[in-house]
Amino acid sequence: MRRALLLLVLGLPLAAQPKLLINAKPDVQSAASGLEPAFKALLPAQPQPAWIGYTVPSVRTYGLGCEYVHDNGPGAGVMHLEPPDHAIILFRVVGNAVERIRALSPNCEIDAGDVPFHWLNDVQPAQSVALLSTFVTERQVAYNSALSAIAMHSDPAADAALDRFMVTTQPDNIRLRVVSLMGSTRGKRGVEILKNLIASDPDERVRERAVNALGSSKEPEATALLTDIARNNQNARLRGQAVSDLGHKTGPDVPGVIAAVIQNDTDTDVKRRAVSALSSLPDGAGIPILIDLVKNGKTPEIRKQAMQSLEHTRDPRAVSFFEQVLK
Repeated sequence: MRRALLLLVLGLPLAAQPKLLINAKPDVQSAASGLEPAFKALLPAQPQPAWIGYTVPSVRTYGLGCEYVHDNGPGAGVMHLEPPDHAIILFRVVGNAVERIRALSPNCEIDAGDVPFHWLNDVQPAQSVALLSTFVTERQVAYNSALSAIAMHSDPAADAALDRFMVTTQPDNIRLRVVSLMGSTRGKRGVEILKNLIASDPDERVRERAVNALGSSKEPEATALLTDIARNNQNARLRGQAVSDLGHKTGPDVPGVIAAVIQNDTDTDVKRRAVSALSSLPDGAGIPILIDLVKNGKTPEIRKQAMQSLEHTRDPRAVSFFEQVLK
């Protein structure tokens, strides 16, 4: 039988701690006097490895998930239909230094692996952003996860920090990572920032990554912006990236937009990416257009690619089409 669950109660409000913590040696302290001094005081604490954690208000995103593992196959549990409004920020400490950073949903059952688990209460979100920002450097192996954790914060301090890490003087790998997070976590503000980057950033890689980031945004404005880029942008690489990302969007107009790119774009690579996008559309929305391309495509290359795309799907409409061809 699994070890009994340990609840971090100790008179603290439930929202301030992990709901379920197993295989842990919990130690609860307050960061009311400041997160940084409380955190630094725990870095040399022994034994190690150890974990330090706290919770902050977060953007509501499905990106905060759990690893569902059951000893005896699928079991009973709670399925949360809406994303959480808080995130748990965790730091793994080895040799008096942070080795790893994670941001998790508070609905997760957390297995600490029988190592010390230091929980900090009374953490101010802006202080959390400031602490995480100290790990965002090229020399820190944890910079990627630190940026992700910052992006999960709903506090305005997160926007300010991400803006700083996106300026042109920052290292390329940091800039590109922040651009990706703008689409997946920062909502309408993120879409607006991506729009500005696409229009004016001097680095083509950043502009292309910004287009790609729109594909992970759930905002309707992101789909509209991708459509405009795919149709009208003068840069073929950006048009190709936009039409590729449209292949993961839903909406009654999306298949027609991709078909129009195949029909009208003057760049062969953009056309190819558009055909690939048709095969990626949710619910097989691109299958009828692929069949039509096989029948009526303007060039042998496009007809061949459409045929190959249909061969890789098990859609009944594609199967029926091939049966007709064979007959």
